Amino acid sequence: MHTQPTRRDVLGMGAAAASALLLPAAARAQWKPIPIGTQLWCVRKQLATEIPGTLKSLSAIGFEAVELVNAFGKSGPEWKTHLDAAKLKACGFHHRLDELQGEKLAATLEFNQAVGNRNLIIRSFPAEVYKSADLLKKTADSVNEIAEKVRPHKMRVGYHNHTTDFNRIDGEYWWNVFADRTAKDVILQLDTGNASEMEGVTMVDLIKRNAGRTVSMHVKPFSKKNPDAYLGADELDWPAIMKAGETVGGVEWYIIEYERENVPPLESLKANFDSLKKLRS
Repeated sequence: MHTQPTRRDVLGMGAAAASALLLPAAARAQWKPIPIGTQLWCVRKQLATEIPGTLKSLSAIGFEAVELVNAFGKSGPEWKTHLDAAKLKACGFHHRLDELQGEKLAATLEFNQAVGNRNLIIRSFPAEVYKSADLLKKTADSVNEIAEKVRPHKMRVGYHNHTTDFNRIDGEYWWNVFADRTAKDVILQLDTGNASEMEGVTMVDLIKRNAGRTVSMHVKPFSKKNPDAYLGADELDWPAIMKAGETVGGVEWYIIEYERENVPPLESLKANFDSLKKLRS
C-alpha cells in the first residue's frame, strides 16, 4: 500500500487539495490552531424562524464560532444565551457604517459586549466611495474615528471587501489605499471569493502587502470553471493563502462563507467545513 499520492490521485483533485496533499507532512502539521467559524448570512432564512436550533446545527458541524449580521430583533443577552447553549462564540458582527456612528454606537457596543464580540466589521460602503480618491480619504478618516472610540472598550473596527475594492485609485487598488489611510488595528477582513472575482488580484500578495491586518478571513471558494465548487475543488491555492495568513497576515479566525440556491445551506457549509479541515490535516 502506497503512502504518497500517485499522479492519478493528484489529477483527480482540485488545485488546492492537490497542493495541500503534496506538502510535506511536517509542513502540514505546522498550521496554527486557528478556530473556524461561519458567517450567519448563509443561514439567515433559517435564523429568521429558528435561532437556537440553527445555531446548534452549526455547532454539530464543528464550527466554533459565528459572525453575526442581523440580530433578528433579539437582544445581546438573548443571543449570548443561544450561543452558549450551542457552545459557540461570536467572532464578529457585520455592521452598517451608521451603526458605528453617532447615537447608534452606544447600542452597538452594548450588544457586542453582551455577546462577547470584539470585531465590528463594516459590511460595505456606498458605491461612489470606490470611485473617488476624495471619498476614500473621507471614509478612511471616519473609520479611524470609529477605531478611536471603540478601542477603550477593547474592540476593533474592520472592513469586509467586495469586488469593487479592487478598483484602481491613482494606479493602486482601492483596498490598499484604504489600508494605508487607516490605523494599523483596523481589520482588513479579506473575502477570498469576492476578491478573486477581479482579474489579476492575488490573495497572497494582498495578505503580505498589508501584514498583520487580516485578523479574520472569509474563506470562500472561487472557480471560473465551476462556480459551485467547494473549498479544495476550486481554483484558489489554499495552502499558500493559509500560510501567508498565519505567518504574515495575523489571522485569528477563518470564517467559511458559501451559499448557492440549489444546495441547502447547512449541507454546503458542512461540505466546505470538512474540506477545509482536510486541507489542514
